[in-house]
Amino acid sequence: MDHRLLSQFLALAETLHFGRASELSHISPSTLSRSIKQLEENLGTELFLRDNRSVSLTPAGVKFQNYARETLNAWELLQSQLAETQGELQGEISMYCSVTASYSFLYDLLSSFRQAHPKIEIKLHTGDPESAIGRVLAGTEEITIAAKPESLPAGLAFKHIATSPLVFIAPTQEVQSDLPIGPDGVSDWAKTPMILSESGLARKRINRWFKRKGIKPTIYAQVAGHEAIVSMVSLGFGVGVVPRIVLDNSPLAQRVRILEARPALDAYEVGLFTLEKKLKNPLIQAFWHSIH
Repeated sequence: MDHRLLSQFLALAETLHFGRASELSHISPSTLSRSIKQLEENLGTELFLRDNRSVSLTPAGVKFQNYARETLNAWELLQSQLAETQGELQGEISMYCSVTASYSFLYDLLSSFRQAHPKIEIKLHTGDPESAIGRVLAGTEEITIAAKPESLPAGLAFKHIATSPLVFIAPTQEVQSDLPIGPDGVSDWAKTPMILSESGLARKRINRWFKRKGIKPTIYAQVAGHEAIVSMVSLGFGVGVVPRIVLDNSPLAQRVRILEARPALDAYEVGLFTLEKKLKNPLIQAFWHSIH
């Protein structure tokens, strides 16, 4: 079966959105639709249920998703093993991370690896860090950089590369207006407007922090992406919580300040993720072992 069609199918199976899946596959939505139709005709069954508002996998689609992942994994492994017999590794590694992670880690990660393996091409995709681990689990990406979750999904390998504190940030005193923040920090957390992540690790930890203190926070905004939190805080809309690494790489870092808060939030442990079975692939193995 055409491996290109399998990759396009997996992109749609993960995103359940023709527009996003076509962008991932670098084709038009109409081309993707024709590819899915061709697969369904070949198999003699529907893989997706779709209407004007939603896309979902059929039971046959779920089974085919497992087949597609295993087939592509086996194909990639065979390609890598054949390349290894030629004396020099060559091929592609698909990697995903946030823009902040690309600024912070990629130069150090890739500079020595490229010197050792110049024929291995890194295909980098950037986006929402909350999607990173899911993309590896879905088979859309081979390696990602992300924060380690509190419980590691089965079959997922993790390699530590950095630790980043999770910090409370407020606008500078020049910008601050009527926020209840004094010289010693926040004077009334219950009345302090908070700008928080919609979901994810940071949101879980700040929710626990407020619960331990017996405080119901006043939430001014819930946003996707830590960079947006820094932006809103810098304008004086409230207090936010972000990983220190995001703040260090933000062009707005000089317009906010870190607040002392006790107890401190648990830090982010940042690292590489891949499926454990992918470590059999010589390309992934070479990249994994190049990180110290």
